[in-house]
Amino acid sequence: MIKLKDKITINNIVTSTVDAMLLTKGSTSITSVLQNNLSKRTQIEREFFKKVGISRKKLSKVIRLQAALKILLYRQSEKLTKVAYDNEYYDQSQFTKDLKDFTGTTPKDFLRDGKMLLYSAIYKKD
Repeated sequence: MIKLKDKITINNIVTSTVDAMLLTKGSTSITSVLQNNLSKRTQIEREFFKKVGISRKKLSKVIRLQAALKILLYRQSEKLTKVAYDNEYYDQSQFTKDLKDFTGTTPKDFLRDGKMLLYSAIYKKD
Protein backbone atom coordinates (compact mmCIF):
# COMPACT_ATOMS: atom_id res chain seq x y z
CA MET A 1 0.00 0.00 0.00
CA ILE A 2 1.29 3.46 -0.91
CA LYS A 3 1.60 5.98 1.89
CA LEU A 4 0.73 9.31 0.31
CA LYS A 5 1.82 11.32 3.33
CA ASP A 6 5.40 10.64 2.29
CA LYS A 7 6.57 13.58 0.12
CA ILE A 8 8.99 11.37 -1.83
CA THR A 9 6.15 9.03 -2.79
CA ILE A 10 3.99 11.96 -3.92
CA ASN A 11 6.87 13.43 -5.93
CA ASN A 12 7.48 10.04 -7.56
CA ILE A 13 3.81 9.69 -8.50
CA VAL A 14 3.71 13.21 -9.99
CA THR A 15 6.98 12.63 -11.88
CA SER A 16 5.87 9.25 -13.21
CA THR A 17 2.54 10.75 -14.31
CA VAL A 18 4.29 13.53 -16.25
CA ASP A 19 6.72 11.01 -17.79
CA ALA A 20 3.87 8.72 -18.83
CA MET A 21 1.98 11.68 -20.32
CA LEU A 22 5.00 12.72 -22.37
CA LEU A 23 5.58 9.18 -23.64
CA THR A 24 1.95 8.76 -24.68
CA LYS A 25 1.51 12.29 -26.09
CA GLY A 26 -0.89 13.23 -23.33
CA SER A 27 -3.15 10.19 -23.40
CA THR A 28 -2.20 8.58 -20.07
CA SER A 29 -4.85 8.86 -17.39
CA ILE A 30 -4.07 9.27 -13.74
CA THR A 31 -6.12 6.12 -13.14
CA SER A 32 -3.50 4.06 -14.97
CA VAL A 33 -0.72 5.63 -12.90
CA LEU A 34 -2.48 5.10 -9.55
CA GLN A 35 -3.52 1.55 -10.46
CA ASN A 36 -5.20 0.13 -7.36
CA ASN A 37 -5.10 3.26 -5.22
CA LEU A 38 -7.92 5.34 -6.74
CA SER A 39 -9.09 6.57 -3.34
CA LYS A 40 -6.13 8.97 -3.32
CA ARG A 41 -6.91 10.51 -6.72
CA THR A 42 -8.07 13.91 -5.40
CA GLN A 43 -5.00 14.25 -3.20
CA ILE A 44 -2.71 13.38 -6.10
CA GLU A 45 -4.52 15.84 -8.42
CA ARG A 46 -3.98 18.61 -5.82
CA GLU A 47 -0.30 17.72 -5.42
CA PHE A 48 0.11 17.53 -9.19
CA PHE A 49 -1.24 21.08 -9.52
CA LYS A 50 1.04 22.35 -6.73
CA LYS A 51 4.14 20.75 -8.25
CA VAL A 52 3.50 21.35 -11.96
CA GLY A 53 1.51 24.60 -11.85
CA ILE A 54 -1.40 23.42 -14.00
CA SER A 55 -3.85 20.57 -13.72
CA ARG A 56 -3.01 17.14 -15.08
CA LYS A 57 -5.84 17.46 -17.59
CA LYS A 58 -4.58 20.79 -18.90
CA LEU A 59 -1.02 19.47 -19.18
CA SER A 60 -2.40 16.52 -21.12
CA LYS A 61 -4.08 18.93 -23.55
CA VAL A 62 -0.88 20.93 -23.98
CA ILE A 63 1.20 17.82 -24.68
CA ARG A 64 -1.36 16.49 -27.16
CA LEU A 65 -1.57 19.86 -28.93
CA GLN A 66 2.23 20.07 -29.14
CA ALA A 67 2.33 16.66 -30.81
CA ALA A 68 -0.30 17.78 -33.33
CA LEU A 69 1.53 21.04 -34.02
CA LYS A 70 4.73 19.11 -34.66
CA ILE A 71 2.93 17.08 -37.33
CA LEU A 72 1.61 20.29 -38.89
CA LEU A 73 5.01 21.95 -38.69
CA TYR A 74 6.73 19.26 -40.69
CA ARG A 75 3.75 18.83 -43.02
CA GLN A 76 3.45 15.16 -42.16
CA SER A 77 -0.24 15.52 -42.94
CA GLU A 78 -2.17 18.17 -44.82
CA LYS A 79 -5.53 16.96 -43.52
CA LEU A 80 -6.55 18.42 -40.17
CA THR A 81 -8.89 15.51 -39.56
CA LYS A 82 -5.97 13.07 -39.83
CA VAL A 83 -3.85 15.22 -37.51
CA ALA A 84 -6.71 15.24 -35.00
CA TYR A 85 -7.26 11.48 -35.11
CA ASP A 86 -3.53 10.69 -35.04
CA ASN A 87 -3.30 12.66 -31.80
CA GLU A 88 -6.34 11.03 -30.20
CA TYR A 89 -8.71 13.95 -30.54
CA TYR A 90 -12.33 12.88 -30.76
CA ASP A 91 -12.72 14.88 -33.98
CA GLN A 92 -11.30 17.83 -35.90
CA SER A 93 -13.49 20.35 -34.09
CA GLN A 94 -12.02 19.29 -30.72
CA PHE A 95 -8.51 19.82 -32.14
CA THR A 96 -9.54 23.21 -33.56
CA LYS A 97 -11.04 24.23 -30.21
CA ASP A 98 -7.88 23.30 -28.29
CA LEU A 99 -5.69 25.12 -30.80
CA LYS A 100 -7.86 28.21 -30.59
CA ASP A 101 -7.95 28.07 -26.77
CA PHE A 102 -4.15 27.90 -26.51
CA THR A 103 -3.07 30.07 -29.45
CA GLY A 104 -6.07 32.32 -30.10
CA THR A 105 -6.30 31.32 -33.75
CA THR A 106 -7.72 28.63 -36.04
CA PRO A 107 -5.50 25.99 -37.68
CA LYS A 108 -5.88 27.62 -41.11
CA ASP A 109 -4.90 31.05 -39.80
CA PHE A 110 -2.15 29.53 -37.69
CA LEU A 111 -0.54 27.94 -40.75
CA ARG A 112 -1.10 30.90 -43.06
CA ASP A 113 0.05 33.51 -40.55
CA GLY A 114 3.62 32.30 -40.27
CA LYS A 115 3.17 31.53 -36.57
CA MET A 116 4.66 28.13 -37.23
CA LEU A 117 8.08 29.80 -37.46
CA LEU A 118 8.18 30.10 -33.70
CA TYR A 119 7.43 26.41 -33.35
CA SER A 120 10.13 25.46 -35.86
CA ALA A 121 12.65 27.14 -33.56
CA ILE A 122 11.42 25.05 -30.62
CA TYR A 123 10.83 21.63 -32.16
CA LYS A 124 13.42 19.52 -33.87
CA LYS A 125 12.41 17.08 -36.52
CA ASP A 126 12.69 13.49 -35.21
